[in-house]
Amino acid sequence: MRRRHLAAGVLASLIATAIVVPLAVAAPSTSDPITWHACPDGLALECATLTVPRDHRAPDGPTIEVAVSRLKAADPARRRGVLLLNPGGPSVPGLDLPLTIAATAPRELTDSYDLIGFDPRGVGRSTPVHCQLTPEQLDPTKLFPYPAPDGDIAASVAYSRQVAEQCGRHHGDLLPHITANTARDMDLIRTALGEQKISYLGVSYGSYLGAVYTTLFPERSDRIVLDSVFDPNKIWREGWRDWGPAPEERFDEFADWLAGRHAEYGLGATRRAVRDTYLGLAAQLDARPVPMPGNSFRAATRYGLYSDRAFDGTAKLWQAVKRGETPPGPGGKLPFGAPLWAIVCGDAGWPDNVALHQVQVHVDRLRHPITNGLPSNIWPCAFWPAKPAELVMKITDNGPSNVLLTQNLRDPATPHSGAVAMRAALGERARLVTVDQGGHGVYPHTGNACATVTATTFLVRGDLPKRDVWCPR
Repeated sequence: MRRRHLAAGVLASLIATAIVVPLAVAAPSTSDPITWHACPDGLALECATLTVPRDHRAPDGPTIEVAVSRLKAADPARRRGVLLLNPGGPSVPGLDLPLTIAATAPRELTDSYDLIGFDPRGVGRSTPVHCQLTPEQLDPTKLFPYPAPDGDIAASVAYSRQVAEQCGRHHGDLLPHITANTARDMDLIRTALGEQKISYLGVSYGSYLGAVYTTLFPERSDRIVLDSVFDPNKIWREGWRDWGPAPEERFDEFADWLAGRHAEYGLGATRRAVRDTYLGLAAQLDARPVPMPGNSFRAATRYGLYSDRAFDGTAKLWQAVKRGETPPGPGGKLPFGAPLWAIVCGDAGWPDNVALHQVQVHVDRLRHPITNGLPSNIWPCAFWPAKPAELVMKITDNGPSNVLLTQNLRDPATPHSGAVAMRAALGERARLVTVDQGGHGVYPHTGNACATVTATTFLVRGDLPKRDVWCPR
């Protein structure tokens, strides 16, 4: 398990966040049936809209809308229920996710379940939070904030203050009511579908959301798969700080791959040489104000670590930079921004000590140069206008043994240590499947036979392994 490193004296400055179990708030016993219709934008699914309380603890108060989609089980005779899906992010829309899962999952799974997607509250078509961000404010290197090339965070502080003020001005009434209420929205989806229980597959942030749901509603949780698991003890800032050591370990795997193809790419014949190439190219780009500064190059490389399939594209990006070309950055508009902040700032308190962030950024740049201070940089959460309505959810072992965790050993976004922590929190409710590979995301996309068979057998037949599982590459 990786150890979190902090500069001397910094740990004492962190703001402690209390941990409580929020009120479950039972879903209504009856609900109007869902009215399905054609999905927008030609999406080949059925869609519907549910009206839910903005705050489930005040069910007679203001309401918002949640968009839901469905892909029916391919074999009605074998249908056993619904599988609710969440792609993570936080804040990635999930309306089209049934199509993505159906394209990669074993037929046994799609025969057995109606696949149910939804845009979580504040996201996509579900009463979206937008904060009136400008195109410049949607720069990916600001949404996931890199410091200046020398580590200074003054620009990040100014950006964070500005967008926090915008979010409070435009969405202050919704901002405190996200993850725990999203889990309650999920239970209203279950009720509207006429199901006694729901099964669930959630990735990354979706792993935490699923753990919140099954902690709140253990008796309504059927078979739960949490993939690429976020550490429930690090919601949220300390989880981002794992983006120092975790990408370093995954980068070494990429560097070994690239060194083995030195004749093809010419970017270094050893792990050390590849690392030197990366740091050198980033430093060269830091001197260019536009169109691709070093931080965009760093961001593109970090995203390239999410999948082995991205290695070739990342190597070609490096080659282009080495030739003096200025290829595009990691993409323009990412599926994040304001909804991301609504979740991670609304769930937990963040330290507002600017000096603390600056010190930690300098330490990160020395210890983890691949991400150059990103993990500890300041976010709008430091100036967030709305305090969390409920404190951080404590994940507990209070239900049947019905949770399977699937986790890559070298994940650059949600490290293996987070899955170990979630396994400990869920206790005998859960089993952990560890896959000896890198990248972000296991089931059903990577095709690892061991993990795929284990997860599919659990979802379709209910066979939870008797003990934790180790899957070779």
